[in-house]
Amino acid sequence: MRVIEKDPLFYKIVRPVISLLFKILYRPIIIGKENIPNKGRIVIAGNHTNNFDCVLLICSTKRCIHFLAKDELYRGIKKVLFKHMGIIPVNRRTKDNFALAKAKSFLNKDMAIGIFPEGTFNRSNNVILPFKIGAVKMAHDTNSKIVPFTITGKYKLFKKSVKITFYKPITIKGDNLDEANEDLMKFISKKLTSSEV
Repeated sequence: MRVIEKDPLFYKIVRPVISLLFKILYRPIIIGKENIPNKGRIVIAGNHTNNFDCVLLICSTKRCIHFLAKDELYRGIKKVLFKHMGIIPVNRRTKDNFALAKAKSFLNKDMAIGIFPEGTFNRSNNVILPFKIGAVKMAHDTNSKIVPFTITGKYKLFKKSVKITFYKPITIKGDNLDEANEDLMKFISKKLTSSEV
């Protein structure tokens, strides 16, 4: 029996407010949001540039996105906020199998997971940081597709200076997850350096 996705009530309440405010302040350019399925299990994965990236994703779809985020943010009063937003804390100091299992449980309920495979902001001179395998593994293990995205530009108040582009969903084929992870990283890297972004 298929389990129907139920969004956290708090997320449903604050998403329209956050989205409206963010769009007024930063005027993001959103391309390809039709590539995010309206329902069903999906992993949304792309490059990481700023703390605002999560908000940018929230503004891009009416679906509830359950983000994986470092557990340092999951403390104090923020813990209550993030818990009610459906965020999954990740211990980056170790291989966090609990976070991966939690994310897969959401996918098995036909929910959407948001993840930045780089694991942190890219402050290097490289186009992209090496991807951690979590996005590919959870997609493979739950038979979920991945919607890749790229974020380019800077967050500047009242200027259309940041853009997010979503690409067509891809399927992880075969069991060579290292190769699939490398392919995903190369795909996003290529898009970041091409005129298509």
